[in-house]
Amino acid sequence: MDLTVIWAAIIAFAVAAYVVMDGFDLGIGILFPGFRVGGERDMAMNSIAPVWDGNETWLVLGGGGLLAAFPLAYAIVLPALYAPLIVMLLGLIFRGVAFEFRWRDPAHRAGWDAAFCAGSLAATLAQGITLGALLQGITVEGRAYAGGWWEWLSPFSLLTGVSLAIGYALLGSCWLIWKTSGAVQADAQRLARPLTPALLVAIAAVSAYTPFLEGQYYERWFTSPGIFASVPMPLLVAGAGYLLWRSIGRTGQAGGRDWLPFLLTLIIFALSMIGLAISIWPDVVPGRVTIWEAAAPERSQIFMLVGAGILVPIILGYTIWAYWVFRGKVDEAGYH
Repeated sequence: MDLTVIWAAIIAFAVAAYVVMDGFDLGIGILFPGFRVGGERDMAMNSIAPVWDGNETWLVLGGGGLLAAFPLAYAIVLPALYAPLIVMLLGLIFRGVAFEFRWRDPAHRAGWDAAFCAGSLAATLAQGITLGALLQGITVEGRAYAGGWWEWLSPFSLLTGVSLAIGYALLGSCWLIWKTSGAVQADAQRLARPLTPALLVAIAAVSAYTPFLEGQYYERWFTSPGIFASVPMPLLVAGAGYLLWRSIGRTGQAGGRDWLPFLLTLIIFALSMIGLAISIWPDVVPGRVTIWEAAAPERSQIFMLVGAGILVPIILGYTIWAYWVFRGKVDEAGYH
């Protein structure tokens, strides 16, 4: 354990927090056409209105932390992934503008709803493609990116993009099962049903593809000690998926645990992230650059760690407080 590992853990935590917290509201955007125009869409929007913009704090922390703590990785990854990262940022901008303007410009609400859905889908696909491009490998010569403009585009990166879209959509539907009632909750249940097996199939496809992208992935998964995780991992994911399928059908009833599908989806995401960590650790550019090779000078890491030690607890505190304040169900008028 050293400063570099601590910073890798901070950035990994920020990225995981972003995936979890912004994932469900991006998922709601992806599913938006599945809800009726008017009250249902308004209720879906109201369920994320108090928290959606704060969720993106973690994206800023993850990206800024990568630049500050691992500048070499930032210098390699950014030019390699300009295209999907630009699409992601444009998608997030479209989504944010549409979120605000659909209330203030009701005459064009249909257009803003379409922009909200398109922006959410574009941002999600771009994030998944970015992950796939990193996993499949980036061409590096010396200390710089040496590949072409389209190197990020491949069947595997498209597979990870679609898989993440399915995962976010499931996360969003389970959030609505938890936070809404009536017709919106029923529609969320209807949407979550096919998304559950679809996500399991997507995880299986990505997991089967990944070990053959790089020799080190295969070694880490099928030699000791990684094999002790690779054997039970599919069973754990399948078990969580089965429990999720059952729990979706039991929501919306008196005394039902409407929060359980969301929790089980988070568990599936957590297991997937653990598998990802096993595949790439200790690299920050998989198969090319380790965290120690990319790290900033020790004095810089110490200086930034002081700021992170103050700011991260503050961010966690106000995030927990916001979710606690808005912990109830929501209707067309808002939370109650």
